[in-house]
Amino acid sequence: MRRPIELLAPAKNLESGIAAIDHGADAVYIGAQAFGARVAAGNSIEDISKLCSYAHLYGAKVYVTVNTIIYDEEWEQTTQLLEQLQTIGVDAILVQDMGLLSLHPSITLHASTQTDNRTVEKVRWLASLGFRRVVLARELSVAEIAAIHQAVPEVELEVFVHGALCVSYSGICYASEYCFSRSANRGNCAQFCRMKFDLQDANGQTIVADKHLLSLKDMCRIDALEDLLKAGVTSFKIEGRLKDITYVKNVTAAYSERLNQLIRRMPDRYVRASKGHCTYTFTPDLKKSFNRGYTDYFLHGRKNDIFSPDTPKAIGEYVGKVKEIRRNTFTVAGTASFANGDGLCFINDRGELEGFRVNKVEGNRLFPLKMPVSLQPGKILYRNNDQVFEKQMAQRTAVRKIPVVMTLEETADGFMLSAEQCHVTFQMEKMQAEKPQRENIIRQLTKLGDTPYVCEEVRFSPDPFNIFIPSSKLADMRRQLVAAMEEQSAEKTIRPKAVVSDHTDKELSWHDSNYDRYPYMYNIANDAARMFYVRQGLKTITDAFEISKTRNPMVMQCKHCLRYALGGCEKRGGQRLPWKEPWSLVLSNGRRFRLQFQCSDCQMNIIADDE
Repeated sequence: MRRPIELLAPAKNLESGIAAIDHGADAVYIGAQAFGARVAAGNSIEDISKLCSYAHLYGAKVYVTVNTIIYDEEWEQTTQLLEQLQTIGVDAILVQDMGLLSLHPSITLHASTQTDNRTVEKVRWLASLGFRRVVLARELSVAEIAAIHQAVPEVELEVFVHGALCVSYSGICYASEYCFSRSANRGNCAQFCRMKFDLQDANGQTIVADKHLLSLKDMCRIDALEDLLKAGVTSFKIEGRLKDITYVKNVTAAYSERLNQLIRRMPDRYVRASKGHCTYTFTPDLKKSFNRGYTDYFLHGRKNDIFSPDTPKAIGEYVGKVKEIRRNTFTVAGTASFANGDGLCFINDRGELEGFRVNKVEGNRLFPLKMPVSLQPGKILYRNNDQVFEKQMAQRTAVRKIPVVMTLEETADGFMLSAEQCHVTFQMEKMQAEKPQRENIIRQLTKLGDTPYVCEEVRFSPDPFNIFIPSSKLADMRRQLVAAMEEQSAEKTIRPKAVVSDHTDKELSWHDSNYDRYPYMYNIANDAARMFYVRQGLKTITDAFEISKTRNPMVMQCKHCLRYALGGCEKRGGQRLPWKEPWSLVLSNGRRFRLQFQCSDCQMNIIADDE
C-alpha cells in the first residue's frame, strides 16, 4: 500500500492559502482570529471557511493553529472558536495547551511543535492522549526521526523542511517574555535571538563583540527529502505564516516539484496526499526567496555553519563580485543579469550587511541610486530583491488541474455522464445521427475552462457511439457533472475526536529532567491545564512563566552551542579554550544572560542574570 505524502504550506491569509494550493500544497496551515502562534497572521472564520472549500476541491486539507497557551478568561472564547472551526470543516487543529483536551474537540488534533516534541517517550505519550499527528522539534536528526517512527508508527510525523529557525526548542523560549513582556508562547515573539550580543567570559573579557550570536540561518532541506521519506515522515512543513505570497508560491512550487520527482522514482511506495497536477509560468528558485543563507540544521549531525553572526537580515542569492569602481558606477564580475530596481547587498568592513538599490543597468555596469561609500573591488554581492522575478511572480503563476476520465453511457431512457465516482443522468429522446458525433461530443464535454478539472479521455458505451445529442445538452451535462464533482470534493468531514486518558499515574509516562529543573516549562496557564496534569500524576503544579516569573530563569534551551561554534567542544574533537566559564551574552543595555553548557544533552541553556 502506498503511503500518502503531504506538502504542508503556510497561509498568512486566504489569498496566500489559495496560492499555496494552486502551487502544489497538499495542505495549508493558517491562524484564526486568536490563539495562533503568530498574532500578526489572524484570519476570520469566513475566510478560513472559503479556504476549506477551495482546498477540499483538490483533496487538500486545512489545519488551523490554536497553538498558544490559553488564559482562564479566554476559555469561553476558545471553546466557541473550536466549535466554529468544526462547523466549517477544518481538517485538524494544532494544539499546544493541554487544557484544550478537556473540551474533547471533534476535530483531529495535531501536537504543535510548541509542545516540545524531541523524544520517543514524549511522542508516545501524545499518541496515548489521542493526537493523530506530532510536529517534531526542528533540531532532530534523520536517525532520531526514524527512531520515533519505528517506536510509534501509528502517529503521523510532521517535520519542518524550510524557513526561519528559532534558536530555542519551540515552546520553551521565554526570552521575549522576560525582556519585553511579549510571550512567544502567546504568539508575540519579539525576536530576542536576532539581536546583537557581546560574548564575555567570567572575568569580563570579551570573546566576541557585537555579533548576532543566536541568529540562525534559514532551514532548507530540499536535498534531504528522500532521507526524510525513508525515516517515516508523513508531512513536509514549510515555515512562513508571516511571509508574502511570492515566498509561498516559489517555495511551495520548488518542494512540490522535488517531491513529485521522488514519487515518480518510487511510485509503488508513495503517493501525493491530494489531487491535481500543477503547471507553472516560472522556474522555482529558492535562492530568490527570503533567506539568511541556508542550512539543513542538525539533520545529518552537528555542524558549525548553522548561524549567521553578521546579520539577521535576508542576504539573497550570490550574483558576483565587484570588479571595478568608477565614480558613481561599478562593474560586476559574474554571470548574473540585472534590472533597474534590483536590491543588492554586501558585508562591509564593519562586518555589517549593507544594501542599496540599482537605479540603472548597462550590461554588467551598475548605477546605484546612491553609491555605497564602503563598496570596494572584490566585495561579494548578493541580490535580495530581483525585480524581474518579483514582476513575474505578481502575475498568475500556476494552474492546478485534476485529470479526469469521462464516460458517456447510453441508458434505457437517455444518457449517463460519469467521472470521479460521480454521475449525472438525462432523460431524452434518442435519435440516430446522420454523421459521426464522436469529435463534437469530445469537444463539448472537455470544455472545462476555469474548473479544477481537465479531461484526459472521453469513453463511450457503447462504442462506436452514433446517437445525436445537441451541443447545448452536452454543455448542460458537463456543467452538472462538474457541479457534482465539486460538491463531492467539498463535503465536510467530521474527524475522529481525541480521547483523553483519564488514568491517574503516579508520574507522567514520559520524563525529562529539564522539566524537573524548570517546571514552568509545562506552560500551565489555566485551570483545565492544571487539572489535566493532576490527572496525569504531576506532583508539583507550577504556573506558566507568563503568569508567575521566577528569578534567574532559564529563558532558552538551544541545541546551537557557542562553545562548539568557537571550536571548544572537547567531546567532538575541539580544544580547551582559554576563556573562563561561565560565559555570558550581554546586550547593549547591559543585561546579561549566562550560558550553561549541558553537555549530557548536547544543549546550551541561556539563563537570565537578575543579580
